[in-house]
Amino acid sequence: MASGLDRTDRVILIFAAVILVVLATGTALVQNSRQRGRTGYPSTYSTQWDGAKAAYLLLEQLGYRVERWNQPPTELAEKSENQILILANPTHQPTPEEKEALQHFLERGGKILATGEVVSLFLPEPQPFVEDDELPSVAFAAVLPSPISSGAPEITMPPPYGWRPSNVDQIVVYGNRDTAAVITYSVGKGQVIWWGSPSPLTNKGIRDPGNLALFLNSLGGPGKVILWDEYFHGARGDLFSYLAETPLPWVLVQSALILILILFTFSRRYGTIRMPGKVSRLSPLEFVDTLGSLYKSAHAGSAAVRVAYQRFRYQFTRQVGLMSNASPAEMALAASNSLGWDQTVVNGALLRADRATRSIELADTEALEIVQELHDYTVRLHTRRSLDGKRLSE
Repeated sequence: MASGLDRTDRVILIFAAVILVVLATGTALVQNSRQRGRTGYPSTYSTQWDGAKAAYLLLEQLGYRVERWNQPPTELAEKSENQILILANPTHQPTPEEKEALQHFLERGGKILATGEVVSLFLPEPQPFVEDDELPSVAFAAVLPSPISSGAPEITMPPPYGWRPSNVDQIVVYGNRDTAAVITYSVGKGQVIWWGSPSPLTNKGIRDPGNLALFLNSLGGPGKVILWDEYFHGARGDLFSYLAETPLPWVLVQSALILILILFTFSRRYGTIRMPGKVSRLSPLEFVDTLGSLYKSAHAGSAAVRVAYQRFRYQFTRQVGLMSNASPAEMALAASNSLGWDQTVVNGALLRADRATRSIELADTEALEIVQELHDYTVRLHTRRSLDGKRLSE
């Protein structure tokens, strides 16, 4: 057995190495983008500008009973009068059971502080709008006196687009003529406070005038239990959900690809040796292939046309009773009288074929078209002869 790798194996290994480099680069870019943080992702674990770790730590320092909530809403306590759930721009959608559990949480007296556009999938009586945290923050004045706006006559956040609550129970606390910015409404015994953007509680936005007061007013006094949701940010509380947020899936994909390439290379070198199948030289198509290749290499299109034309003339003159040396015009007239074919069309086709048999510069494409046309007329001739024979037998 020859030592070393043959040329095909080297190509396969080089290709595998290139794919590995591409996947590794993609994994690194994905991880870097996650580490830089994502717009609208106010996680309490993040110290990036759009994270919310500063707000979380501030609540702890101020004496609030705050904890990260990594469980589904179905695990919320039955007695929710003293609980506040913060849903800050969830990145995962709820199941129907989880959405129903949130509604029961509100009906039993719980409070939800919700932010962003996506949270409309979680709340009862949703009022969808368009959120764009890439826009610069603008100031929103308090529309009416409210405990939420106490000490904060003005807040700043990126403007929502087209948020106009149509439900009369939904009260606009902050906004302007174009859009609402903060609304509140009751659900059963509970309350929903909904911000158009999470900006006022992010590490960057909480420093802006009025935003910290809005945040604390939305939560109320320190006596309640604050559950800051991280479950819908991907912290599902189980091993598989955690691993899905790590580079491990990419590593497994790369390892599987390398394994497949190794098996493919090994099977090529050490698999069962089988002789390739041979086409029998007695095959009836061998003559056709050989003759076609000969015509093509010699550019002898006129010879192919001559064969097809002479064959058609022989069969046609015998069937309609013409002399074998009849002209194309006489053949076209007989085709019209005996077979009902269009005399002008047939005459043109026969003249074209007759000229092509004597041409030494006939293009291959034109020769092919003429041969196909003659073949079609031959088929029609055979069909007519078969029909005539059937009528005579009847």
